[in-house]
Amino acid sequence: MQLILAPMQGLVDDVMRDLLTRIGGFDECVSEFVRITHTVHSRQTWLKYVPEIANGNRTFAGIPCTVQLLGSDADNMAVNALEAIRFGADKIDLNFGCPAPTVNKHKGGAVLLKEPELIYHIVRTLRQNLPAEIPLTGKMRLGYEDKTLALECAAAIADGGACALTVHARTKVEGYEPPAHWEWLRRIREAVTIPVTANGDVFTLQDYIDIKNVSGCESVMLGRGAVMRPDLARQIKQFEQNQAVSEANFAEIAGWINLFFDLCLAKEANNKYPVARLKQWLGMMKKVYPQAGELFESVRTLKEADDVRPVLQAFERQQQELVCLA
Repeated sequence: MQLILAPMQGLVDDVMRDLLTRIGGFDECVSEFVRITHTVHSRQTWLKYVPEIANGNRTFAGIPCTVQLLGSDADNMAVNALEAIRFGADKIDLNFGCPAPTVNKHKGGAVLLKEPELIYHIVRTLRQNLPAEIPLTGKMRLGYEDKTLALECAAAIADGGACALTVHARTKVEGYEPPAHWEWLRRIREAVTIPVTANGDVFTLQDYIDIKNVSGCESVMLGRGAVMRPDLARQIKQFEQNQAVSEANFAEIAGWINLFFDLCLAKEANNKYPVARLKQWLGMMKKVYPQAGELFESVRTLKEADDVRPVLQAFERQQQELVCLA
């Protein structure tokens, strides 16, 4: 059983990967995609998107991080992958699932699910060019507009030489709207000879149990659910290890919020990044925790980190006091 943190562009960046892997439960994480067009990226660009490369491809907590590529130019993707490996990357994942219109317009991500033969060519080209010891994996959705090519696309990735496949159980057109079609994960798993990781709509421990039962997959990738409920992976790992499952109280989560803000400041202190990322995260967490909604309202109109920091610190103290009084 492997529990993997999903690559979510603009959401699960290196700071969020750092935080969530510190909290625990994950066995692996995957970077935001590095887009490959006509250029060959420099070491600086690789480290911008995947700073873990400079730390032995591991987060601060020691969790392995895979480099994900997105594009349709197979030859240039192979050249870039070799450069990433030269700079230290030790595993490559290929993105055939991103639903973003801008990406799809430029023939990247989920739009490739219309062309399984091109998917095969991309995977095959990279597999033939990469060193044998470098694992190559792929991530896909069930299709672009419909699911008619789902099995063909999965076979293209497997036959092209990928050693594992992650499937988000929706089409591009379905976006993130429920439900995720977990039954298709079983169909794909039974149709290919490589391991399949299940992905889509895992927001609770019960969702995790259900997606494994329906799909038959041993490994699961967590995306939005892990951001909204930051100890979800830890709960799952406790369950899998037959330990008592303990949900984090909000005093502990408040500590993580302060740590996240500090990590954002350490990355980019002189722009809007720390405050914007904090508000983004609180905006997602408030769907699960009313306290996150209260904190969001407290910082919603604030724009400067110096104004936000004391609010976060006071909030954490308040939450700790509430635990002591309980």
